[in-house]
Amino acid sequence: MLNVMETIKCIQTRRSKRRLFYGEVKKDIIETIIDCGRLSPSAINIQPCEFVVITDKIKLKRISDIVAKNGPFIKDAAFCVIVISKEVKYYLEDGCAATENILLAVHDFGLSSCWVAGDKKDYAEDVIKEIGVPEGYKIVSIIPVGYSEEKSNIQKRKLSEVIHWERF
Repeated sequence: MLNVMETIKCIQTRRSKRRLFYGEVKKDIIETIIDCGRLSPSAINIQPCEFVVITDKIKLKRISDIVAKNGPFIKDAAFCVIVISKEVKYYLEDGCAATENILLAVHDFGLSSCWVAGDKKDYAEDVIKEIGVPEGYKIVSIIPVGYSEEKSNIQKRKLSEVIHWERF
């Protein structure tokens, strides 16, 4: 098992990376990453999220083609997680919390990822059909995961530029 980094350091160093390349990721690591998504908070503990893991290169290419300009790098990933949620009142908030947990777990394992939007995108229905999601669910995000040597983007805004005390 890899060394687990501290939570704060994980949050501070995680960056989106789009130049991914394939490399084997063990099933138990993928399951741990998904479990982190499963354990995310949800409104009144409804837990509406489910996760579709795509490892097949042909399927990754099909998803990449559907998403086109938003995620052409999906085809290069080792695997992809599609976060879906039952259509409940706070599906988007719950799905976003699960997505962030997944992104942090991916980084903690030394892998790279990039959040690709799902909700309200013109390709959302096509992705749902491609992966066989039943009615009553929404796609929240698509998370391609792989290895990357891409340099991390530096956050440009400083804390002093975004923090406000007592009022805006």
